[in-house]
Amino acid sequence: MNALVINCSPVKTGATAEISRIVCEGLSKKYITKVICIDDYDFGFCRGCRGCHSTAKCILSDDIPLIIDEFDKADIIVCVSPSYWADIPGQFKAFIDRCTPWCNTHEPHASIKGGKRGYTIALRTGTSMRECERIIQSIEHFYGHLEIECGGSLGLCSVEFKEDAEQRKGEIDRFCEGIIQGQGE
Repeated sequence: MNALVINCSPVKTGATAEISRIVCEGLSKKYITKVICIDDYDFGFCRGCRGCHSTAKCILSDDIPLIIDEFDKADIIVCVSPSYWADIPGQFKAFIDRCTPWCNTHEPHASIKGGKRGYTIALRTGTSMRECERIIQSIEHFYGHLEIECGGSLGLCSVEFKEDAEQRKGEIDRFCEGIIQGQGE
């Protein structure tokens, strides 16, 4: 079985990347794991033309199908997202917007293979869990429209630097163990 871990941050070396690495390491006990960074892909913004509502295909030609292919191969998907002004980073939001051809709110729509479970890890530098909850809601909403079953989430406050992520390794490892055992938190 395959697990996909997505660093939803454009920063490839920060706390989000470190958490993604820890998750990948933890899930590799059961799954063939792959980590991708949203910033490794080149794609444009949704143009709002709604052409995909009747064709199930986007008019733009870029790297979105490459990311969707990774989603399609995965049995487990873990999105790891920092807080950018109390929500997901713009780069990840742009990706979500571009997933409209695969969205179940219109027919016809493209689809990825079924039976997937999606998990979310949200992190922020402050101490209030409220921002983490908003990020989790955004990603779980996205999962729902791709018909990915939400399996659980983890919010991590007071995480700003890579070293802060390492100090939270125990929590992250327990979260991964819950995924391996088929449980959410």
